[in-house]
This record gives sequence, C-alpha cells and structure tokens, in this order.
Amino acid sequence: MPLPASLSPLSVSEHFKAAFRAHPAGVAVITATGSEGVVGLTASSVASVSADPPILAFSVSGGRSASHIAAAQTVVVHLLGSDQLELARIFAIPGTPRFTGRMEWEMLPTGEPLLKGVPWALRCEIVHRAALGGSVLLAATVLGIRAEPSGSAPLVYQDRAFHGLSPIEDVS
Repeated sequence: MPLPASLSPLSVSEHFKAAFRAHPAGVAVITATGSEGVVGLTASSVASVSADPPILAFSVSGGRSASHIAAAQTVVVHLLGSDQLELARIFAIPGTPRFTGRMEWEMLPTGEPLLKGVPWALRCEIVHRAALGGSVLLAATVLGIRAEPSGSAPLVYQDRAFHGLSPIEDVS
C-alpha cells in the first residue's frame, strides 16, 4: 500500500535509494574466473538465504567483471573485515588493477581466485540466475568455507562510505 502523498514528497525510486543508503550492508569481494581470466568486484548485496543446505544470494550489475561473474559456474565470496578497506576499494573502482603482485591471492585447484587474509571465503556454485531490473540476482550453494578470523570487526557500507561495525549488545 503506498503512503499518502503528504508523507512521500519524493518518488518511490528516490525513497528506495535513500532508505538503502541509510541501511548498512556487509561488504564482500566476489571473484571468479571468466573467459578473459580472473575477475572480481566489491558487493554489498550478499545475503544468507538458507542454512541447510547453505545457500547465499547476491546481485551484480553492469561492467565486465559483473558479466563474467554472472556467467560463472562457481565463485568465491570473500566477507571482508574492517581492516580490509583497501581491498574493498580496489575491487569497487572500475579499471583499478586487480590480482597484482601487491595483492595476496592464489588460484584454487578448482580454478577460482582466492584472496588471502580475509576472515571468511565461501566457494559457491551458482544454482539460479534471475534478471531483475538492471541487475542479475544470483543464488549459490556454498561448497566449502575457508575461515581465517582476524578479530577485526566486519566491514560495512552505509551512506556511500565504508565503516567498521562493533557490537552494542550481545543477544546470545
């Protein structure tokens, strides 16, 4: 149900953008091997879908890396810590050299690039693709996980900036 016009001076699209700029999201780098070699991009759209079986989802849009990742059979989703801001920036800016000698990474025996030193790396098989608007939504089954907890807070993206996240209450 739409809001009354008096509560909504902006268009739905403008409100949608404003709402999600204000809502923090975890930062990940997604890597794959495409027809032109290794590719990767920064994403803030990764979400857990199911724990059993373990399935996650993310979306990609525009650009060479996004098209190769959308077409890949397998990817690695790297969940970043707040101490990995530079890594997030490298993969977020189009045209920035990636997978260079200054970056620590290795090629997995299965053919995907793995970034070293990230707290969590999830090797996934893409099981569903759906074109939605200007994006492609991908659902992927998690095949394996590499954990290297660093003790740093998660890296989040909110209001066009990267932030560290720290707990304010333990709910366990």
